[in-house]
Amino acid sequence: MPSDVIFLTGGTGYLGSHILNQLLAKGYTVRAAVREKKAAQIKKLYESYGSKVEVVIIDDISTAQFPEALKGVNAIIHTAAPLAYAVSDAEGQLKGAVEGVLNVLRQAEKAGIHKVVVTSTILTAFTPQYTFGPDDWMAITKEEALKTEGVTAYMAAKTLAEKEVWSFAEADPQMDITTINPPYMYGAATKEFNSFLTAPSLTQISTLINIYKLLNPQGAYPDYPLYIDVRDVAKAHIGALSSPPASSVSGGRKRIHISSPHDTVFADIIKVINEKRPELKDRLTKTTPPEFPFKKLAYDGKKVEVVCGLKPEDFVPVNDTFVDSIDTLIVLEEQWKAAGHKVEAPQ
Repeated sequence: MPSDVIFLTGGTGYLGSHILNQLLAKGYTVRAAVREKKAAQIKKLYESYGSKVEVVIIDDISTAQFPEALKGVNAIIHTAAPLAYAVSDAEGQLKGAVEGVLNVLRQAEKAGIHKVVVTSTILTAFTPQYTFGPDDWMAITKEEALKTEGVTAYMAAKTLAEKEVWSFAEADPQMDITTINPPYMYGAATKEFNSFLTAPSLTQISTLINIYKLLNPQGAYPDYPLYIDVRDVAKAHIGALSSPPASSVSGGRKRIHISSPHDTVFADIIKVINEKRPELKDRLTKTTPPEFPFKKLAYDGKKVEVVCGLKPEDFVPVNDTFVDSIDTLIVLEEQWKAAGHKVEAPQ
């Protein structure tokens, strides 16, 4: 219910800031866990909301004890995790993802909080056949994960972390846990998220880096067409707060594979961006658009509707997502240039 207090991790992130704003729009009170270096700024950004936004300083979600911060909390949304494009240490990535979510779940259990929504990724269900089924898992062990790097290390850490989530849920049936498993997230960023990006950073812009490459004449396209608008992922998290128990959901587990229901054809998308933003024509990639054997993810739309309250017609239209992504990146570029930074889109 809107009068509830929601404990949110990762509220300054690309997705988390949308969740925070949407929670406030629905009347919830948000208790946001942030690192000390961002605390003053987020308090300033949301000061007009008064007591509806409470800021709690937690610098390491994987080790910190925060029982006081969970008093009076009705549910938890845990989005915080190391970024896929900022992975330099597989062991640290694994520890942050696995211990982070386990620490949150253990403390929720102690505090008597039974409703928890966790951000995962469709990549935990990655198979060489690109099936992404509800019972699929990326095949990797902890020992193998420690030898990975880059995006593979991210995928491995998220996979092992989510497996721990479901093991925890099975051990404590009173815990009502939902994981939201999206593919690449694109779409408009919040002004709050943008305010933290004071200098060019290809890691901090999250999966928007895939769209930023389209603003380089030699830029590459995303490596697969599966995507979802970040605003829809935020809606899914909030919808899951009032979802029915797992016992009444198909499969008996609220592992929600969710994606845009719209076809993704990059040749069409570039054409639309050219039409909508003709001033960017000379900047847009001239690389030949790739073709894929699929244009969208086949997911269980009925399950998404039951758990998250989202129907296909509720999702942001494909052209809006990609044009809004471009607009966000242009705003960031102007912001960086105004601060005296050199700006160049990646390839």
